[in-house]
Amino acid sequence: MSAVPEPPAQWHRVLTLLADISLFIGTRTIWTSAASNRPPVAAVISACYASILVCGALALVVRRARSLARVDLVVLVTAVTLALCGWVMNHGGSDEAILTTQAAREIVAGHPIYGQPWPWLFTHGVALTPTFTGGYDFTYGYPPLTPLLTAPLLFLGHGGIPATALSMGALVVGTVVLWRMLPAQWRPAATLVCLGFGLMPNYARLGYPAVTALVLLIPVVVRWPRIGRGGRLGAPGLARAVCLGAACAAQQLPWFLAPFLLAGIYAVRRGELGGRAAALVVLRFTGVAALVWLLVNAYFAVSEPGTWLRGIALPLVQGATLHGQGLVDVSLYFTDGSDKVGWYGYASLLLAAGLLGLLVLFGRRLGPAATVLPWCAFYLATRSQDNYYMLMTPLWLAAAVTAPADDFAGAWQPRPRPLTGPRRRTALGVAAALLVAPALVSAVVAMAGKPPLRMEVAAVGRASAKVVTRLSLRVTNTEDSALVPHFMVTSGQGMSEFWSVLRGPATLSAHATARYELRPPHGAFAVPGAHTRVRVRAFTPSPQTLSSMDVRLAAKGGASTAKRGTG
Repeated sequence: MSAVPEPPAQWHRVLTLLADISLFIGTRTIWTSAASNRPPVAAVISACYASILVCGALALVVRRARSLARVDLVVLVTAVTLALCGWVMNHGGSDEAILTTQAAREIVAGHPIYGQPWPWLFTHGVALTPTFTGGYDFTYGYPPLTPLLTAPLLFLGHGGIPATALSMGALVVGTVVLWRMLPAQWRPAATLVCLGFGLMPNYARLGYPAVTALVLLIPVVVRWPRIGRGGRLGAPGLARAVCLGAACAAQQLPWFLAPFLLAGIYAVRRGELGGRAAALVVLRFTGVAALVWLLVNAYFAVSEPGTWLRGIALPLVQGATLHGQGLVDVSLYFTDGSDKVGWYGYASLLLAAGLLGLLVLFGRRLGPAATVLPWCAFYLATRSQDNYYMLMTPLWLAAAVTAPADDFAGAWQPRPRPLTGPRRRTALGVAAALLVAPALVSAVVAMAGKPPLRMEVAAVGRASAKVVTRLSLRVTNTEDSALVPHFMVTSGQGMSEFWSVLRGPATLSAHATARYELRPPHGAFAVPGAHTRVRVRAFTPSPQTLSSMDVRLAAKGGASTAKRGTG
């Protein structure tokens, strides 16, 4: 009598069903666009709808684990098909895609790519990155691997199409790799996180270089505590080192993850092999990764050394204005600004260092979270955009499934004499608090800062009741040093373009008052609805400060009112 096959676990069915359901998100929008412009694509999407429905039913009724595994494969193929359909319908890309494609064109032409402003690319609604200096960053600011990989795809078209094709192709490959590397029952989670919800495909369609970096990190993170087991890297360990070096040569986000992984590998291996052998494993792994990074960057480091170094470090030093969903919102939206804006950056770096110290100190407890901890630091950064968190979430899944707490049970944890003894719990708690305290203090300093400029609306020039063409401000510098203000008017969240100063001093002396006449970008500012918050903002580059003032540009009678900014 043949044995009855064991049915799949119920949680596996649920996971398959969730991955299947997640494919509905955003699909109708793409289908609507395709039905009007590309009917064949709409037909493919309609077939994907049928696949989603059938897979949903099969996930609940199949009787064998092997059959459910086949359903998982169909769900993956359906997700890949929908992602490619989305790219076909929307492949123009963002400012990052356009810059990456232009960098690829310059490489093919034999021209330098770093330190070269390309302002003509930023037209037709392409997003700008304003800086505290009152200008915009028009240069390429990422490591060179992504444009190098984009160069063979330049035949696909103009704009950001080649870069978005690379990102989408990388995402598909990365999803398949993660799906294959995970245990069979967990594979639907790869589909869910990488292609479900519409999050990662959207970033791929925008052409973010971070997508390519993410894909290169997936093989590194899967089962990462096993790197160097027994004191040998072997072919798998060397391959992971190559992928880490390539990821760091594609975008800067892996730079923040690498120290956490290396610290974790050292702790696990030292617990197994001892300090010397563990150090040799980490050195070999780091050396291979660094060699790959250097090989990718070698041509640019030699041909344009100064601009190359500034270019790859650009996101860290460009002085971009505040933006994001993190703690900077206190100064952006809940107060009138801060004269200690730079302290948000200090807080972010200090928190990253503090979290790394906590990982070393409590490796057995925090080791499973090593792929999540680095991104916590971005919550305090001046640019705390949520894509810094979401873009790396597939790595969270990879670590959660393949790097469980048991892998860190024997990890080495430093315990100097002050952290031992009968009061070790108290001592460890104090040590942990000391590691994160500098970051918290810096964040409090940034939030508690006062706006250095006090502003009042003096006059408003209009072309009509709904269009402002001039804005006159009376501005007082309350600081003890001169400031160079740059003005913009924002409505809702985010930043906008700077307004031109028609009259007023470029530098406002300490404790001085001056009148500034401002002209909006493109000559006109459309007054938003009555319930939209409008703020006048003044940025200064040295020191980096922000002063804001709520203003009501009333449409009735041409009057305007403002809440005076305090200094």
